[in-house]
Amino acid sequence: MDYILSLSYGKDSLACLGAIEELGWPLDRIVHAEVWATDTIPADLPPMVEFKAKADAIIKDRWGITVEHARGNQTYEKAFYRIRRKTAKHRPGQYYGWPFTAKGAWCNSDVKMPPLDKLERGENVVYIGIAADEPNRFHNLTEAKKSPLVEAGWTEQMCHDWCERNGLLSPIYANMARAGCWFCHNQGVNSLRILRRDYPEYWAIMLKWDADSPVTFHSDGRTVRDFEKRFQLEDQGLISADDKVFRWAMLDEPLNYRLF
Repeated sequence: MDYILSLSYGKDSLACLGAIEELGWPLDRIVHAEVWATDTIPADLPPMVEFKAKADAIIKDRWGITVEHARGNQTYEKAFYRIRRKTAKHRPGQYYGWPFTAKGAWCNSDVKMPPLDKLERGENVVYIGIAADEPNRFHNLTEAKKSPLVEAGWTEQMCHDWCERNGLLSPIYANMARAGCWFCHNQGVNSLRILRRDYPEYWAIMLKWDADSPVTFHSDGRTVRDFEKRFQLEDQGLISADDKVFRWAMLDEPLNYRLF
């Protein structure tokens, strides 16, 4: 039996290291599931790639464990461009496209989870980063899947503070408030805005995928191209960049919303 920490490099999963230490629980392995956008481009933004290398060094030095980086067979792009079987809802030869579906996103189950699913086979115990103030996630906990944070009573803020004190707080939290795939359909508008501004080569890939997808980027029917038009109008000063006052109708009549 191995006791394994499933590490995402977010504040909660990293803080599990401190909670495990406090509780005196055993820890044999630390495993991170690597997601890649394409064969050559990781799903993480460059600052996160650098941070993961830094965190690995700290973990190796303090806990003596080398983080295992497990990668599945599918990149996001390969999964995106899979061909669907003909059904009542899909034409023959149609791509999967963006992962939003009524049954949930395929990106987690098909791209991220396969390497982690192997950890739960046999008699392994897997530690996951669910904080003590996230009761809506407690249903995920079992005898074989435990949260050191819940057991130790660590809240999300406590996890943030522990990571900050120990040099393990991701720089992503400084301006994007999330650590995840740069192409994620669940990210907020400001994250998309920053991605377009700072990583135009990645934004171009998203626009290409968007043009090829039979599924819209968001469940409300909005596409990446819609966001591109919105950001263009913001750049031109024709509409406000304030998300609190934005309405999609502004894309049709931008001059009516121009800031003077």
